[in-house]
Amino acid sequence: MSRNRYDIDETLEKKMDFSKLGRIGKYIKPYTARMVLALVLIVFSSLLGLWVPTLLQKVIDEVIPQGREGLGELVKLTAFAAGAIIGSAIFGALRNIIMVRVGQNVVYDIRRDLFAHLQKLPFDYYDSRPHGKILVRVVNYVDSVSDTMTNGILSAIVDLLNIVFIAFFMFRLSPILTLYILIGLPALLAVTLILKKYQRRFNFALNNKQSNLTAYTCESIAGVKVSQIFDRQRENMNIFVRLNRLYHKAWMKMALMSNAMAPITEILKQLAVGLVYIAGAIWVGRMTGTPVSAGVLIAMGTYAGRFWQPFINLANIYTNFVTTLTYLERIFQTLDEPVGITDKPNALTPASFAGEVEFRHVKFGYEAGQVVLPDLSLHVKAGQSVALVGETGSGKSTIVSLISRFYAVPDGMIFIDGQDVNDLSLHALRSHMGVMLQDSFIFSGSIADNIRYGKLDATDEEVRAAARAVCADEFIRQMPEGYDTFVTERGGLLSQGQKQLIAFARTLLSDPAILVLDEATSSIDAKTERLLQKGIQTLLQNRTSFIIAHRLSTIRHCDCIYYLEGGRILEQGTHEELMALRGHYYHLCTVQSHAVSETEIPAPVSPVEGAQDRGTDACAVTV
Repeated sequence: MSRNRYDIDETLEKKMDFSKLGRIGKYIKPYTARMVLALVLIVFSSLLGLWVPTLLQKVIDEVIPQGREGLGELVKLTAFAAGAIIGSAIFGALRNIIMVRVGQNVVYDIRRDLFAHLQKLPFDYYDSRPHGKILVRVVNYVDSVSDTMTNGILSAIVDLLNIVFIAFFMFRLSPILTLYILIGLPALLAVTLILKKYQRRFNFALNNKQSNLTAYTCESIAGVKVSQIFDRQRENMNIFVRLNRLYHKAWMKMALMSNAMAPITEILKQLAVGLVYIAGAIWVGRMTGTPVSAGVLIAMGTYAGRFWQPFINLANIYTNFVTTLTYLERIFQTLDEPVGITDKPNALTPASFAGEVEFRHVKFGYEAGQVVLPDLSLHVKAGQSVALVGETGSGKSTIVSLISRFYAVPDGMIFIDGQDVNDLSLHALRSHMGVMLQDSFIFSGSIADNIRYGKLDATDEEVRAAARAVCADEFIRQMPEGYDTFVTERGGLLSQGQKQLIAFARTLLSDPAILVLDEATSSIDAKTERLLQKGIQTLLQNRTSFIIAHRLSTIRHCDCIYYLEGGRILEQGTHEELMALRGHYYHLCTVQSHAVSETEIPAPVSPVEGAQDRGTDACAVTV
């Protein structure tokens, strides 16, 4: 899918891809036996229902003229008709129950595969499209597909059989009247061909407008607090009204097109029935010299109405198939989205990591033509704590994202313990890494469950110990139900600082070999941060750690500090070494501490000049 936002429509493929119908077959195949049973039931139901007009014809033409003498035969035929009607209804109901279950099973299977695939897609997939447009495929489109691809297929087969069955019964009664009924078929075919080319186009437009509306609604709900802070409700409502109006307009066009077939077919049906009565009452008798009996005329009129009903059903099924094909295009487009980052065959699954990390001439950009890391090389020894500092956009978060293989590296190599990360299984790699992001996501559930998210088999005591280590235990115990307190999605009842502390405990509990703290204390007040420093130092012991922080007080004790600009490392060393260098890092620290006024802040010294005064390197680096 091309990168788009909520108000940009997706493009329509020039031709309908009927191969999608074949792909959906793998979801229907496990339920073939049930569908065959449903088909048998509906065939019996149809045959029993079609037998009734023949019985009616016999009653009118043969039994009623006998008067009282035909009373026994009348009772028998009436009982047959009643049994046929009841049997047809029972078989039809059983068929519906079976197909509802099959349809919901297909929904379950498709949605399961979609969600499983979405879990594997790399970050750049979610970076490039509104989440609402993803959501509509998993929920709305799958629901629409299931009924058509299960009940619709079976109904189409049944309707085709009904046409054959009804034609057989009609030819038995009157071949000439049957030909009159068939006169309208060419007109129906012409109407179908004319409407066909518009239906897919209108339906695709409707899908786009629904997707856009859903995407904007999701975005607005997620950002409602910001909207209210900046008093954006009126502007947001105007955007929503515009998108809603476009959806309404597209829906009306599609509804008009979808409903156009039914009245046309109904008109042709009524004309055919009327033609049967006129022809039977006037023309056929004159042509053959043998008048058509009342029973035959009534039975043929009934069959004429039923003969056209399958065509009406098939027209509706065809419209649904056109709709379904556009949904399938989007569903399978998502399923076909390349995962990009996958395990190699026989990928390595080490039981533990020492934590040595090395970048060798890594070049990376999020989009073609964009360069975030032009040529990065660095080496971090196992157990070292390193800090990444620099202005926003300097590449700090990109570096730690690449270690976890959240994005694929197009050029260069990254090693952990001497092994190319591409040779490691994703499960082994990420299970030994703890990544705490600035935006600490809280899932709906208890606080304990959110902490235990990093280690599902953790005991209650381990959960509490992790919370105590990061100064979260006190505020958690003050909650209404302590660790069992239920929090909503995104932690709506928690402050930003509390959410970060819970995320901190979650990361600590996972006990990773390589730890990444990306602005981990950005939402924690200064007092809590001071209390947390002891927990952080405990967390950093005996594990390789990467710390990104604008608060430089949190990185003073790191073994090595890298100052980045434009994806390049300009300075590296301990806090004391970099302060002595009086370069970019010194300038940054001075500004932040307000030790001197801005007019007294020394200009940064170039890394080359500063390197002359440096002692032994604190960490190995190659730029």
